[in-house]
Amino acid sequence: MRRWAITLLRSSLIALAGGSLLAFLLFLGANAWMLGRTQARIEHQLPLCAAAPVGIVFGTTHWARGGGRNPHFEARMSAAARLVRLQRVEHLLLSGDNRTRFYNEPQAMWQDLNARHVPSEVMTMDFAGFSTYDTLVRARDVFGVERAVLVTQAWHLPRALFIADALGLEVQGCATPAEPVAGLWRLQLREWLARARTLGDLYVWGREPYFLGPLEPLPVTPQGEESTEGEGAAL
Repeated sequence: MRRWAITLLRSSLIALAGGSLLAFLLFLGANAWMLGRTQARIEHQLPLCAAAPVGIVFGTTHWARGGGRNPHFEARMSAAARLVRLQRVEHLLLSGDNRTRFYNEPQAMWQDLNARHVPSEVMTMDFAGFSTYDTLVRARDVFGVERAVLVTQAWHLPRALFIADALGLEVQGCATPAEPVAGLWRLQLREWLARARTLGDLYVWGREPYFLGPLEPLPVTPQGEESTEGEGAAL
């Protein structure tokens, strides 16, 4: 009986070690694949970012945990405002989390960009961008986006670009200026894990967005342009 228990324990440990090794290899492979598919389309110099009708700006909290402004939020807003000034994008889609009335990422982005003299008519808020995946599905299915520049940090762009590719969007990545930030390694580690999980979302369990809603095409998307022309003809 004792020998049987030892044999079973040994077999279990071997199986656990083998499973862990396989999971680790899949984790590394997923990240390598995602990085290899997207790195060539990430521009780190804002003036050289590809021109597109829409710039999709991903939301994040504007306050840091330790107090003060979140440097990642600041970098995204600065980059988005500059892209408008440089005429690299015609319209900004500000997509973020607004699960409660006490937390509103799109509103914070709109207010910050408005203070930077970005005209309100070139900004649209998406209040149901609860994740990178949700933001991109809604950009396509709710706001009619077909071609866009994605505005976020360089470590976030590979996953965002990969998801957009899977959804059939024509996108380029515009990385926000990078500055030394405390605790960045935690965000990067979390992003590595999120990349591996994204493959499951796209190809295994068929993730669906939290909320879609009716079509609301942006004025610079093909559907929006057709609507504007129709209104003009009616007038």
